[in-house]
Amino acid sequence: MSADDASASPAPAPATAGDRSALGWKVRLAILLGGALLKVLGRTWRLQIIGRDALASRPEGTDPVVYTLWHGQMLACLYGHRIRTGVLISEHRDGEIISQIVSMFGAFGIRGSSSRGGTRALLEAVRVARQGVDIAFTPDGPRGPRYSYAPGPLILAHRAGIPIVTITAHADRMWQLRSWDRFEIPKPFARVTVLYGAPQQLTDEDVREAAKRVDEFGADMQEKVRAVAALAAART
Repeated sequence: MSADDASASPAPAPATAGDRSALGWKVRLAILLGGALLKVLGRTWRLQIIGRDALASRPEGTDPVVYTLWHGQMLACLYGHRIRTGVLISEHRDGEIISQIVSMFGAFGIRGSSSRGGTRALLEAVRVARQGVDIAFTPDGPRGPRYSYAPGPLILAHRAGIPIVTITAHADRMWQLRSWDRFEIPKPFARVTVLYGAPQQLTDEDVREAAKRVDEFGADMQEKVRAVAALAAART
């Protein structure tokens, strides 16, 4: 998400947001340098973003949405997002680093995950969503397995009464880290395609029934990964 292009007015920082002062000066310096390098790298990408315009141009007062994106595709998905969004991020120390980086691109962190601080983070995310702010969720984060779908975004969407929108990405040239999520970094001048899915409103009777739909929504996101790859191939 580009801080230069963010158009919405900032929302109040959530109570669970990270504290930059908790990091040493070397880490803070690395974050600043890393964020600057990511901005420079991103400006070289040949971006095609499909399905975002209707979300970016929503009238004021329109209900927010829950974005779901795979942990390993976070960089490409959020770089061109340009919509004010709270990102659910792990409470681990590396989560604090990610929180500070996403803040440089116009987002803000909501600290917590399915493994630590999950209930508190979900409650905070519901509170922020009810203020009209979109929430981004990586259903396979923070530890995986890769492309697994935890029930967190379904619980959040049901409790807040807002739809889910998938974001998937494909780069024709990229580096992949040897981490559990095979984190993807598009190379300079890569063709990067980002696909936003249609909003999906949950109509289940209660939150427990909504949470049982993890396999359905996980399969849908996998299908979106194949769809964005096909769209990217059509560009060449």
